Amino acid sequence: MFFSEEAKIKLDNAQLNTVPAQAPSVPVSSAWRKVKSFIFWSHERGTIEYDVMVTLILLFVFLSPIWIKFKDTPVERNPHASGVVIYPDGAGEFIYQVEAQAVEQGSDPTIRASLLKIIEPISGGVSISHYETVTDKKGKIIAYKVWVQRE
Repeated sequence: MFFSEEAKIKLDNAQLNTVPAQAPSVPVSSAWRKVKSFIFWSHERGTIEYDVMVTLILLFVFLSPIWIKFKDTPVERNPHASGVVIYPDGAGEFIYQVEAQAVEQGSDPTIRASLLKIIEPISGGVSISHYETVTDKKGKIIAYKVWVQRE
């Protein structure tokens, strides 16, 4: 054949090793084992370690907003940011009250055009049926009440 007699392996005197191979031993401290058991959540319910983990999680959930600023507070909304207040007139339509500072002063067509420019982005296509001025005690115009009709 291909192999010579000298190249054959002789197993007559071979011994079988029955000792299982072991993983290399690395010294692990009991503290590291405890930390590892917490990280991998390897404790059963009802044990003191489980209770400690749940308590730590609850403390984090309830106390972290005090120390960590998540910047998730609601945006402060000014209800009159555009200077327009809308309320019903009782006949199924709405009255728009627009602050006087937002309206360009001038003749009647100028005031109507300015009011339309403020109201149309809010309500869509409308036409002004009439408007009234709202004055303070000194007679200064502070707002306009505007009655509109949908087109």
